[in-house]
Amino acid sequence: MLQTATGRMSDWPIRLAALLSAVEKRPFDAHRWNCGRFALAAVEAVIGSRPEVRVLPDLAATADSAGFPRVPPLLARMGDIVLAPDPDRLGVVLDAGRVAFVGPRGLLRAPITLCTTAWRIG
Repeated sequence: MLQTATGRMSDWPIRLAALLSAVEKRPFDAHRWNCGRFALAAVEAVIGSRPEVRVLPDLAATADSAGFPRVPPLLARMGDIVLAPDPDRLGVVLDAGRVAFVGPRGLLRAPITLCTTAWRIG
């Protein structure tokens, strides 16, 4: 598939939906399936490749290292990555008001208003 002018794959909504469906019931695992791995998989679904990321002392700095611009969470769109605090965790924007995070029994949905930071993907 080709990338659009935004840098997103032309079929990114289908690719993101397929990812979300595939991991709907996949429980959190500190090493194999955590918020960072979920965010990277979502970015790959949206733009077609995984960004290089440096592991830094905090999750926001690590996410910043991927090179995507920050945007206010309320301006984030479907497929963008978000950060929610207490505890810090990365998630994916589902629509204008909801995000998904990796939880103990699979994906958890939450309002985007819980998020403090967002990154525009593509």
